[in-house]
Amino acid sequence: MGLYLLDYGAGNVRSLANSLTNLGYHFKWISSPDDFKKASKLIFPGVGAFQSAIDHLNASGLLEPLKEYLSSGRPYLGICIGLQILFESSAENPSSKGLGIIPSAIESFNHDSKSVPHMGWNSVELLDIGQTTAEYIEEHSHYYFVHSYRATYDPSNLLAAKWAHTTTQYGNEVFVSTIRHRNIFATQFHPEKSGDAGLRLLSAWLSKPVHEEVPETSISRLPRPPKPIDGFTKRIIACMDVRTNDQGDLVVTKGDQYDVREKSSPSTLQTKSAGAVRNLGKPVTLAARYSAAGADELCLLNITSFRHSPLHDQPMLAVVRAAAETVFVPLTIGGGIKDTQDPDGTPRSALEVAGEYFRAGADKVSIGSEAVYAVERMLAAGGCGDGISAMETIAYAYGRQAVVVSIDPRRTFVDPDTYEGRHKGELVRGSGDEAGKTWWYQSTVSGGRELRDLSAVELAQGAEKLGAGEILLNSIDRDGTGLGFDIDLIRLVRKAVRIPVVASSGAGTAAHFVEVFEKTGVEAALAAGIFHREEVKIEDVKEALKNAGVNSRSVN
Repeated sequence: MGLYLLDYGAGNVRSLANSLTNLGYHFKWISSPDDFKKASKLIFPGVGAFQSAIDHLNASGLLEPLKEYLSSGRPYLGICIGLQILFESSAENPSSKGLGIIPSAIESFNHDSKSVPHMGWNSVELLDIGQTTAEYIEEHSHYYFVHSYRATYDPSNLLAAKWAHTTTQYGNEVFVSTIRHRNIFATQFHPEKSGDAGLRLLSAWLSKPVHEEVPETSISRLPRPPKPIDGFTKRIIACMDVRTNDQGDLVVTKGDQYDVREKSSPSTLQTKSAGAVRNLGKPVTLAARYSAAGADELCLLNITSFRHSPLHDQPMLAVVRAAAETVFVPLTIGGGIKDTQDPDGTPRSALEVAGEYFRAGADKVSIGSEAVYAVERMLAAGGCGDGISAMETIAYAYGRQAVVVSIDPRRTFVDPDTYEGRHKGELVRGSGDEAGKTWWYQSTVSGGRELRDLSAVELAQGAEKLGAGEILLNSIDRDGTGLGFDIDLIRLVRKAVRIPVVASSGAGTAAHFVEVFEKTGVEAALAAGIFHREEVKIEDVKEALKNAGVNSRSVN
């Protein structure tokens, strides 16, 4: 008898495995129906589609043994999909039936005044304080959520309500964030991605005696009307551009307008490094430092051209594995997520490449130029995707929350009196120092080196339609300037899509983060060079947000 993990084949479960190892626990994977009989504790983690989970359990003969385990009284911890499959059905895939243990359905979030997926850190509120013990949950802590579907908190459904353990509010909706009844405990959030608070939750559940009974809930449930402000926090993301230096080692680098090589200067004697790739540190070391400092997410972007193919150039995969072993916040990987082929001509799909990164410990993959080409094809076909783009295939297999589209626009100046192009409705008129100038934001590919006849707004909307769950919005004009985020650009895109948007490029002070959140409503803001050079620290940004009344996660 021992601890077992059930992997249904989608999403990043490596992070949970790393969390358990970090806590000193040994475990085995469920590999056959007979393994359920050997388990004294079972964890079912995962992100992705409801139907994928049910189909995999059926196809592998694990569905009935899972039901038998749940009725045996032995402890069960479900995470995300591991919670949702306990319900009767899901609006995500109405034709697929869940386990039906909880007599209620999983429904979709509405888009009223908020972005979907619900992606980021949020608080939880215990029900029945004093009679249902908290044990695993810390109300003062924030936990990491990433989902588009949820269980509505409905106290009138008494059979379902007795399972509710905590609720969370997102926008004007109150949903069930954890359930607890007898031997079953499950979370909609990801404890393995919730920093120290998540590790403490896992440790508390793992250390609980196997046969300790959980009393029946006998308290009548009360409605939870929405509060004026939910507990959702703004995210601060530390980004690391990773590439090989001239010695073949992977380093974190950063440049102005994507030029990452050192330049000689007559004002300094340090000319020996001129022409070398700028080295700002080792990616795994910096990732650990930023996580400890309170970064809400980390982003690793491989900006090196692959020598052979993404699946054969193993150093980047090794970096992801090493980072995921010590960093317990969400991790996004970008670079090379596209259809490719091995040196021997064997084709490799973007889905395969993404799958390798998920298995290494990534939570999301970032797609750049390939997204531009896919949206161009979609528009040329009258607004229909071809079903083969990286965004579509990865979102179908792993869920849209796993797909980030990185947009790299630059300003294209026009005469507003004579311009009659299709981007006329997106023109921005400058003010202050830029008074008299008018422009639209033109998409680029190949690291900003090639312009395309596609606006940033068109690209963002097209990416959302094809399956993107988040937009990473860069600005070539602002990159490395320290002048602040391009507020005009960010406002345009934020208003154009219903998925979360990450503002990037141009931050030079902590006040710039306050400004972008207050003026645009984006869910997250990202920086790189100022963090690497410690011109601004993540702690400084969090303190500035707190002083300005912007809700952000504190390190705990």
